[in-house]
Amino acid sequence: MNKKLAFIAIGGNSLIKSKELQTVEDQHTAIQETIRHVADLIEQKYQVLISHGNGPQVGFIMRRSEVARRVTGLHLVPLVNVVADTQGSIGYQIQQSLNNELAGRNIAGQCVTVVTQVVVDRDDPGFKNPAKPVGEFFDADQLADIRREYPDWTLVEDAGRGFRRVVPSPEPREVIEKPVIESLLDSGYHVVTVGGGGIPVVRTDKGLEGVDAVIDKDLASSLLANQLNAGLLIISTAVEQVALKFGEPDEKPIRQMTVAEAEHYIAQGHFAPGSMLPKIQSALRFLKNGGQEVIITAPEFIKEAVSTGRGTHIVP
Repeated sequence: MNKKLAFIAIGGNSLIKSKELQTVEDQHTAIQETIRHVADLIEQKYQVLISHGNGPQVGFIMRRSEVARRVTGLHLVPLVNVVADTQGSIGYQIQQSLNNELAGRNIAGQCVTVVTQVVVDRDDPGFKNPAKPVGEFFDADQLADIRREYPDWTLVEDAGRGFRRVVPSPEPREVIEKPVIESLLDSGYHVVTVGGGGIPVVRTDKGLEGVDAVIDKDLASSLLANQLNAGLLIISTAVEQVALKFGEPDEKPIRQMTVAEAEHYIAQGHFAPGSMLPKIQSALRFLKNGGQEVIITAPEFIKEAVSTGRGTHIVP
């Protein structure tokens, strides 16, 4: 395995730039742009693992499925299958873009995508408190029919916009395809894996069984990066640097911080839940379990972040 192994967690902004640019073609164009910056890292002699978000894409597929149910009576696609669908479709776009980019630069190497299952604990507290919204909005007068048709669903009111299904977000425990990924790395491949946090599965007497849940992509990336002994975890996001008092007139960018400093800032409430906070928490988990460095920055700054210290660097 390449000693310079980096794990890059691509954020949703790398797939969808705006509400006006959401088609499959738009997403592919956005991925091609991001992948050019990943190729810069490979040009610096890194071998890379790549994960990606899939939240909007999961929503699109579920909405199509829900429309098809209403119009034609077709069955709904289970959430766990939707996650698998997005791993294949987004993984295809990433691996094709990276392989084309490497070939265009005459750089040896090839990227492959692994449809990845991640074990969660059925007793995880997240299953008792579903909180991750997925799929379309329903009006109040639709609730009785939806609940009758799907009695296992949890539906909640969402900010005055209607009712949405919410699903659990349990902690990732084990990456099933880890031995396969290790073998691919040992053979020199770059690997797209744990897309969307991985396909959530539980162990049963009969083997693995998929469950309707959403795993945090950055937490799954942190877990696998530790297990594969990647020294560097790069979490790409929409901003160049992490900041204290983000969005305020006295906003203060952070160039570097230690684990202890990050924990202090978390206690002070500097990082927004559902936005920067889970990224910082994933970074800390990675560093506390043997990781050497985490960089949080926008995709276009990845090369400079690694070579000249741009972005935010978190160290033990």
